[in-house]
Formats: sequence, C-alpha cells, structure tokens
Amino acid sequence: MQQPAARPTADRYARQRILPGFGDPAQTALETARVLVIGAGGLGSSVIPALAAAGVGTIGIVDDDTVEASNLHRQLIHGVADVGDTKVASAARSVEALNPAVVVERHGARLTSRNALDLFARYDLVLDGSDNFVTRYLANDAAALTGIPLVWGAVSQYGGQAGVAWAARGPHYRDLFPTPPPPGTVLSCAVGGVLPTVCAVIGSIMATEAIKILTGVGTPLVGAVTTFDALTGSFRELTYASDPDAEPIHGLIDYEAFCGVPKVEQVTTITAAELAAGDAPAVLLDVRETWEAGIARLDHSVLIPLGDLGARLGELDPDAPTIVYCHHGMRSATALGILEAAGFTDARHLEGGIDAWSRTVDPAIPRY
Repeated sequence: MQQPAARPTADRYARQRILPGFGDPAQTALETARVLVIGAGGLGSSVIPALAAAGVGTIGIVDDDTVEASNLHRQLIHGVADVGDTKVASAARSVEALNPAVVVERHGARLTSRNALDLFARYDLVLDGSDNFVTRYLANDAAALTGIPLVWGAVSQYGGQAGVAWAARGPHYRDLFPTPPPPGTVLSCAVGGVLPTVCAVIGSIMATEAIKILTGVGTPLVGAVTTFDALTGSFRELTYASDPDAEPIHGLIDYEAFCGVPKVEQVTTITAAELAAGDAPAVLLDVRETWEAGIARLDHSVLIPLGDLGARLGELDPDAPTIVYCHHGMRSATALGILEAAGFTDARHLEGGIDAWSRTVDPAIPRY
C-alpha cells in the first residue's frame, strides 16, 4: 500500500486554516479522513483534485474505464499522454503531482453488488460521480447499509444536480427518486452531450459537501438538492423528506433488473466480424449519433441513432440477423431491448462497441 509522504508545511493549507470555524481541528479531520470516489470521469475529475488539494488523507478511486480522447474536454484530471491508460492510474498520477502527501488507493473495477459493501466499509464517506442509475441506486443502498454518508451528483447537457444521501441522519436517494426512470429516457453524456463547465460546477459542489461533512463545518445538503442551469446561470434548491412508507433497505439487489436494464445477448468482436463477412452477412446496425459515425464507422453498417430507432424500425428486416453496435456497448444494449420488443428474432449487440472492434479486429478504425 502506498505510504503517505512527509507532512506538508503549514502554509500549504494556510488559507483554509484561517477560515472562521475551520482551523487546525478541521484540517486534521481532513488529513485523517478516508474518502471513496466512484468514477474518475467528468465529475470525478473535479472532485478528486479538489479533495487532494484540500488535504484529504486517503482517496480511493473506483473505475474500470480507460481514458479516451473524447473524455478530455471535460475530464481535466487526464491529459493527451494518458489516452489508453486506465483512469485510476491517470487520476493517481495527477493526485501525486498535486499533493504527494495524499494516499491514493486504486480500485480498477466496476462497482457491483459483489464488491460494494466491502469497499464502502473501508471508507468514511463516498462520492458518487457515476453516469448511470444502476450505480446510483447501488451506491445509495450500500451507503445506507454501511451507515456512511454519500455525496452524489449528476450532469446532462447544460445542467446538473447534487445532494447528500445519509440514511443515518435523514433522507436518502430513494426518498427523492423512489423508482428509476424508464431506460433511455434520460440522456447520457455520450448520447446527449455535456457542457464541460457543468461538470466543474457540480463536482465542486460535491467536493464542498464532502469537506463540510468531514470537518463539521456548515450544514450538509441532507434532504436538499442543488440544481444548476448553465444556460441561465441559475441555481435552485429542492427540499424533500424521508418517505415513512418506503421499504427499508435490507440488502443489495439486482440493480440492472430494478432499473429495467434489459439482459440481452452479446456477441464478441471476433464473432461479429465473422458474421458480418459470412455468406449471409449480418446487418450491422449503428445506433450512435451522426457526428460519431463521422469519426469512425464499420463498413456497410446502417446508421439509426438510438433516439430515432423506435420511429424507424420499419427500415429494418425483423427476421434478418442483426448486430447492434455503439461506442462501448451501453446504448446498443438498450437498442437491442427495443428490437426484441418489436419482434426481431435474430438480434444481438456488440460487446465493447466499436471501440473494442478497433482494439481487437481493425486498428485502422479511429478510437475516440
């Protein structure tokens, strides 16, 4: 395990220590704190450096993704030289350069029901910067079961929101959102885009809430959500209370099923390449956006963006062998559920998307 460097000189945190109500006790609380950050993406890129600069002693980072060029406009913890490396390794290097006194614990895996409780039990507080409802509900329940506070944030296009879920002290995420939205109704950053500065604003709010909770300074956003609209530059606050009729959280569940994520059949890139080149080639259905297809595309594929798929099913043969692909395999899984519900009898989706195809089949296809 990485060992902390020598204690920094007093002047590093001088501007924090002189804050009213802060002082040495709050700084010591930060230096002895253990914080877990879910995701080293858009929100994590603001959260992690802020916590490290403030002097949080140990920061755990859980993320199974790698750095891509399309990340760099908003994920400022990574640089051009980090493209292709794991996000946890890249983030750890950034923290080391910013504050060598901080210990970084790398968890290069996806947060799941199998590892969440063990991971959370090692930390005092968790910040959730994930980009999907499966992880958000999982993080909320794991935090409730381990009795620790959870700071969460979400961004999409020109807006975002942040709050604190702390079941031991008040309402939590399920009190605000008892049920997840139907799959595909909330645009991900990959589909709908995101203004990079929105990540910075929401990430800063998340880091501030974490510092408040760890030091006891101020009032955390328990039972309240702060929302930000970049197009107007305005903030709003929504308050909510615990639901007295809500079912208690007794354990972790199947969050994919809870969120309505279809369990669909995947096909590997090698198998997909063979099927696409066979005597009766499979239809390659691209459900990415038009601008993505302009960067990289599989030969002879049919482009129908996911948001248009339901209205354009008539352009496809429901009996033809069909392989759906997107960038990494998330949107294609949703698209496959739409096809199967419409009666397509021989449809699968490409595991890892066109990015995996570039890595394993044809490296001439650009990665983005």
